[in-house]
Amino acid sequence: MVVVTRTGCHLCEEAERVAAAVCREAGASWSTLDVDADADLRARFSDHVPVTFVDGVRFALWFLDPDALRAALQ
Repeated sequence: MVVVTRTGCHLCEEAERVAAAVCREAGASWSTLDVDADADLRARFSDHVPVTFVDGVRFALWFLDPDALRAALQ
């Protein structure tokens, strides 16, 4: 699972908290990518962070629902 984030974004911070908690419960790994550190990511997602991907597929935009993420990780 990957969460595309931006430093200083309160929605990104919340998505990271949800990702950490749910992935810990599920025994799944996750990581973040900084949207501003990559020109391609910035061009595609600058106005839409956080963006969450599960198995390479866009899963969530702006808000990360913990129950939906649990189901997706099972």
